[in-house]
Amino acid sequence: MSSALPPVIVLVRPQLGENIGKAARAMLNFGLTELRLVSPRDGWPNPDAGPAASGADIVLADARVFDTLAGAVADCTAIYATTVRKRGVTKPVLTPEAAAREVHASAGRSAYVFGAERSGLDTDDVALAHKIVTVPINPEFASLNLAQAVILLAYEWSKHLPSGVEGGVTLASPPTVELDSPAPHGELEGLIDHLVRDLDTAGYFFPPDRRTRTLRTLRTALTKTGWSYNDIRMMRGIITALGRTPRSR
Repeated sequence: MSSALPPVIVLVRPQLGENIGKAARAMLNFGLTELRLVSPRDGWPNPDAGPAASGADIVLADARVFDTLAGAVADCTAIYATTVRKRGVTKPVLTPEAAAREVHASAGRSAYVFGAERSGLDTDDVALAHKIVTVPINPEFASLNLAQAVILLAYEWSKHLPSGVEGGVTLASPPTVELDSPAPHGELEGLIDHLVRDLDTAGYFFPPDRRTRTLRTLRTALTKTGWSYNDIRMMRGIITALGRTPRSR
């Protein structure tokens, strides 16, 4: 069970308040609440951040502003720069999943550092970090916006939480729904026989010399699915209805 502190999210020279708000929303989706801003271009607070955060007000209200990246991560023992590999900087390169495992195993405070929307982190920023985190991505379209990058790392971190809980925040999984058990094969045979009778009546199997092949294809298609008793009952009702004379209106 992980007892490590949640990572802080550091945005270096973010340009748009809207993007800061979207990053805050992405953070709170997965239980992260500590946001640090380094020299935001338009200052802080920014009126455009609130609407974009869609209710993640606690993240914005507690956001701290720093003049330098060094100051923003001064209390951190593990610093991860989210970027592509920089020329002239030799650092270990991790996937978001591998970085998340390290954060949970760390005894100190960790920071995920993100660069400005257009230019990303510069070489000096990356040099300050201990490791690089790079998202495996389509090389023909390697374009992630700031919030997308934040949510990817936050999600990978959240996957390692004990019982989906961190700091009083419960991360809810989709509700499980019990599926109907597959029906006995005899029920499916009854459906197929019913369908074939009505298709014969309707003259579906034409020309006649293709009847065997068509039946084989039909059976293959129907036996691919795990039909439940209710599924089969519904389908037989549909077939019966299709064979009736339409009601006058």
